Amino acid sequence: MDVSLLTWLVTIAVIAGFFVFDFYAHVRTPHAPTLRESGFWSAFYIAVSIVFGFIVFGIWGSTYGGEFFAGYVTEKALSVDNLFIFVIIMASFSVPREFQQKVLLIGIAMALVMRGIFIALGAAAINAYAWVFYLFGVFLIFTAVKLIRDHMTDDHAEDQQDSRLIRFVKKVLPTTDEYHGDKLLTKINGKRFVTPMLLTLVAIGLTDLLFALDSIPAIYGLTQEPYLVFTANAFALLGLRQLFFLIGGLLERLVFLSYGLSIILAFIGVKLILHALHENTLPFINGGEHVAVYEVSTGTSLLVILGVLVVTTVASLLKTKDRAKV
Repeated sequence: MDVSLLTWLVTIAVIAGFFVFDFYAHVRTPHAPTLRESGFWSAFYIAVSIVFGFIVFGIWGSTYGGEFFAGYVTEKALSVDNLFIFVIIMASFSVPREFQQKVLLIGIAMALVMRGIFIALGAAAINAYAWVFYLFGVFLIFTAVKLIRDHMTDDHAEDQQDSRLIRFVKKVLPTTDEYHGDKLLTKINGKRFVTPMLLTLVAIGLTDLLFALDSIPAIYGLTQEPYLVFTANAFALLGLRQLFFLIGGLLERLVFLSYGLSIILAFIGVKLILHALHENTLPFINGGEHVAVYEVSTGTSLLVILGVLVVTTVASLLKTKDRAKV
């Protein structure tokens, strides 16, 4: 896939433009978004992502177009799972609803920057060492098992790490327990204090870092093109703020989403290991020669990912239909 520097620069500029537009059009003036506003802009960003996918189809062909859509759907599903943690963080810091938009937008921008760094590191590692696919595959399978175990035991390691980090920040920096509008820092009697808004951003930033460790290997299992990895992540994150307010109540009903995501991560992990065997250069495996194994096509990957998400979503809604009536 030949992507010029100009294409990269234009793409980054357009994505940055969406964030700037989002800030000035919706976030700069604190308010609680309506369901209609959230629904419209969620649909808008999904439509923009679909249009971009067809642009990839038209310029680089169906293979890369399919890889983008597979990556986008996977990253969007993982992003929805991230919203569960965002809800917990917002509730634990009692963030006023009118200020939640600003926290989310800054947090999403931080996530995109961190994922960009991981994407660059991942691309460099893959280009230098083919055996990195083995590590990515094993890591994703381990993550899938951990996701199921944590869901069954209701164990949230991220929450514990957030709490330790927040306690450390409070020890090092003077903090206030009261919100001062949407300010991150405030002055009280001439002394500068850290507000709960900044502490919330610290917690979300750490969460973004942990989620990036899962999502980047996952999408590299669907495409090895850094441009597609970056754009799939970027478009999945665009509109996540609006989605937070649109499906806030629905999140509690997606009880099987974690199981679906674990199946997807395990599937991609196996796909990566098969690809690693096909490209094998390790001397202790088949004498350093390539291993003739079945490689999962992009079309099959997309069908499996969509199928798992549809089944888990429908099963979740059916399971919790009585809860929705309450």
